Amino acid sequence: MSACRVGVILPAFDEEQALPLVLAELPRDAVDVIVVVDNGSTDRTADVARENGAVVVHESRRGYGQACLAGIAALLGDAPEPSIDPLSDEDVIVFLDADHSDYPEDLLDVVRPILEGRADFVIGSRILGGAGLDALLPQAWFGNQLACFLMRLLFGARYTDLGPFRALRVDALRALHMADRDFGWTIEMQLKAHSQKLRVVEVPVRYRARIGKSKITGTVSGTLRAGWKILGWIFAWRLGRGKAS
Repeated sequence: MSACRVGVILPAFDEEQALPLVLAELPRDAVDVIVVVDNGSTDRTADVARENGAVVVHESRRGYGQACLAGIAALLGDAPEPSIDPLSDEDVIVFLDADHSDYPEDLLDVVRPILEGRADFVIGSRILGGAGLDALLPQAWFGNQLACFLMRLLFGARYTDLGPFRALRVDALRALHMADRDFGWTIEMQLKAHSQKLRVVEVPVRYRARIGKSKITGTVSGTLRAGWKILGWIFAWRLGRGKAS
């Protein structure tokens, strides 16, 4: 495998209970720096992140994409605080959730295609990993399948999942010019990757019920807003605008 550096970004909002488990299960010998983005938590999320060896970035503006953008800025040296030795273009950035629904041990499988020079972008597919409806809630499963079907139908983009566990080479991530600040983050990344003809590989990853209640699919309003944003990206892309409003 390549000797490039690996940085991990964990967006977190009130994940005091789950976060220590996630950090304990990350394969530390394969990771160079872990950034937990505290997205306005009201509990001890930031404290437990520091206690478990992570760098903490505070992002008060709510939104999954907003938190990811803050983590990227920290890893690439584009943020004044905290001080992190910036990753270079050949290094790798990994995203996964802080709610213990992903299996951090699967990080090695997710980054391997990039480290071996076979991919620019790797998506950990919960569908290929056999995720059941006990973990991937029915509304999330249906929305995920609909989005993947529409991407295949309208663009010929063959994805099985919009899973949060994913990895990219830094130069590939820079080229995508990510902009979405909330629920459209994953779909934006996959549409742009297909458009730019990045080498994309999906690998099976395990998935389980999260600790605590989902802030998105755990509520009707969150599910509707996420679905609207994801479909908005797809149809805006189809109309040639290149982004959703």
